[in-house]
Amino acid sequence: MNIALTFTVAPFGLEPLSAFVLSPIEHTDGLFALVGSGSTDTGVEDPRLFLLDAAVHLPSYAPELSDVQAASIGLDSAADAMLLVVANAGSGSDAGMTVNLLAPVVVNARTGVGAQFILDGQDLPLRAELVRA
Repeated sequence: MNIALTFTVAPFGLEPLSAFVLSPIEHTDGLFALVGSGSTDTGVEDPRLFLLDAAVHLPSYAPELSDVQAASIGLDSAADAMLLVVANAGSGSDAGMTVNLLAPVVVNARTGVGAQFILDGQDLPLRAELVRA
């Protein structure tokens, strides 16, 4: 099931886009494509990011949003938050997948409003290797 999302601020590198569709990738658990509608400032048409559902793949990942960040997407309860991380495939035969834990994508599941937030004051990596459990 595809979910239409509106971002309060464009995700990093996807400026000025605010309309996206979050689509689950078939035959996977907790892997999504976030597809933008339109052209970025750099000329990429309908850009795509791959996102992992942190609840599925990183159950101990528990970043803290500021009150201002939560309010910017209308988030009143942590239970309404869908926490996603940007996934990047490595290159070469030995390269694994990394995830960005410093700048998660947070979606208000009730409203479909989301944003990518930089987590100030939290010692989290920009590229954490994803390890199979």
